[in-house]
Amino acid sequence: MRAELLLPALLAVWAALASAARTPYEQILHHSRIRGRHQGPNVCAVLKLIGTNRKYLPNCKLWYQRKICGKSTVIAYECCPGYEEVPGEKGCPAALPLANLYETLGVVGATTTQLYSASSNLSAEITGPGSYTIFAPTNEAWASLPAEMLDSLVSNVNIELLNALRYHMVNRRVLTDDLKHGTSLPSMYQNIDIQIHHYPNGIVTVNCARLLKADHHATNGVVHLIDKVISTTTNSILQIIEIEESLETLRAAVAAAGLNNLLESDGQFTLLAPTNEAFEKIPQETLNRILGDPEALKDLLSHHILKSAMCAEAIIAGLSMETLEGHMLEVGCNGDELTLNGRPIIANKDVIATNGVIHFVNELLIPDSAKTLLELGEESEVSTSIDLFRQAGLSSHLTGKERLTLLAPTNSFYKDHTVPADRNLLLDHIVKEQLSSKYLYHGQKLETLSGKKLRVFAYRNNLCIENACIAAHDKRGRFGTLFTVDKILTPPVGTVMDVLKADDRFSTLVAAIQSAGLTETLNRPRSFTVFAPTNEAFRAMPQGELNKLMGNAKELANILKYHIGDEILVSGAVGAVVRLKSLQGDKLEVSTKSHVINVNKEPVAEADIMATNGVIYAVNTVLQPPAFRHNERGDEPADPALEIFKHASATSKISQRSARLAPVYSRLLARMKHSS
Repeated sequence: MRAELLLPALLAVWAALASAARTPYEQILHHSRIRGRHQGPNVCAVLKLIGTNRKYLPNCKLWYQRKICGKSTVIAYECCPGYEEVPGEKGCPAALPLANLYETLGVVGATTTQLYSASSNLSAEITGPGSYTIFAPTNEAWASLPAEMLDSLVSNVNIELLNALRYHMVNRRVLTDDLKHGTSLPSMYQNIDIQIHHYPNGIVTVNCARLLKADHHATNGVVHLIDKVISTTTNSILQIIEIEESLETLRAAVAAAGLNNLLESDGQFTLLAPTNEAFEKIPQETLNRILGDPEALKDLLSHHILKSAMCAEAIIAGLSMETLEGHMLEVGCNGDELTLNGRPIIANKDVIATNGVIHFVNELLIPDSAKTLLELGEESEVSTSIDLFRQAGLSSHLTGKERLTLLAPTNSFYKDHTVPADRNLLLDHIVKEQLSSKYLYHGQKLETLSGKKLRVFAYRNNLCIENACIAAHDKRGRFGTLFTVDKILTPPVGTVMDVLKADDRFSTLVAAIQSAGLTETLNRPRSFTVFAPTNEAFRAMPQGELNKLMGNAKELANILKYHIGDEILVSGAVGAVVRLKSLQGDKLEVSTKSHVINVNKEPVAEADIMATNGVIYAVNTVLQPPAFRHNERGDEPADPALEIFKHASATSKISQRSARLAPVYSRLLARMKHSS
């Protein structure tokens, strides 16, 4: 490769590697510089929440959304960390003067921290030689402390205030690329740890205080500006539960579920701690059931524990987080409120522990795995079906400890259908095993509480049990699984011939089948889809044509076989178009439009009449095979060779590129017509 081509390629690779090596904070700072560069050198663009002084360095997504926790922002420009303005010049061209830590506190605007450093005599230490890191609270952070706490600090500057300040310090220089997620740093107050979290969105927290401006270098260390005054933490999550009065019920539940060791172990968890009030809100019967079932109780509590520590300041938009129980929770925010699954149920946030963070919640988050079938159904889009099961006296099956699978039609089905609370019908919708739809396979047989066997049909675009197809993801409860299906299912009651004979609409068809010698075929244990012409369909045929058809057993058999597909196709499996091979050999075109099933563009009168060896669709038209339709119109036989030569002749005439071949084509066509 030539040198002039190699150099740009190497530079591009280097730039990509450099970008990948940046920490999330460095990435958003870099993006902020890019957005602010048109204002001059070393200018950073920030998003400022309207009506507040809160500012955020934007990533690309945030820049275009212009929202923080659903609230609008405006763009502001300021000097990037380490730079300052020069009167009369554009941007921030001058580097801040390098001074000691005490003076740097004043330069970055942390004047209250600077003042308290002087009054506690910490200034002597941070103006001298050494290498320190100070996480400096803003002036607003100090002012927001409760009055009693602030009075206690400033009234005892040599002990309380000095200790508080030294807890904000680390005895070495620590830059943002050293602030790794889930790590801790020993503070200069009794070596008590400070908890560090560095999130993928670029936000860095120190004991859940957000880092606002980072990496302000000094001659003897570095200053990071943070938005809160942080306090010491020496208790694990378990120890906080044990001493907090509002978590008394949770304390007993954690012990009963055997989670004590987990919550005092090393790690970085988020506990969404249900308060006593949260437990009191759920029905006593439900609470007693869960508390008396160790497995359900463990699932319940594990659903309140996130696998990583998540401080409130790090949440600026919705995100999904995995619980120890294995499911996802939607954690978000609305203004200053944190939300769980869209609901503002967090009462107290950011209680720091040595192994994570606690948010107090005033509602219990009960996972599906701790619920009964009845509870799963009542909270889903199948509540109408659940009412029917209750009316039929089947509630005990939905609340007990039997391993079952409930096939419940969605509420939308009942808008156009009235279904009685028939106990036998509804028992057909309860399968004896606790199943998972992803493990079902084509041809599988499922036994119901009524003793009937249901077939599973797996299609490219759907999974069906008899005529009912699964319409939503499974909900797996403590003992049962809920399958939401699109309709009431109808178990088969006989073969295709049995079903046709039992329905007066098909008496002419039954006679025709018998005349054509197909009775045995339709009684065999195979898989058929039968588009069954009704008596009305036969009456619609011209009488002479009908008599001719009925008098020719071979032609009749051919026509009837064209109405029989060689596999089971229920209506829920029909997409835009499905081509189904018939016993006659030609293919049937099955489609759906505006929720109506059509076969060869003829509407189906009734779908999904189930039989043990197939499915029946009632049609009000006798379908004609393609060859039969050609003869009926007097068209020439569809001879492939003839069609080829017709096409070739037409092409020759149009193009005039091979005029001397035209007579050859004409003679061949004439000969083929004569022979046919």
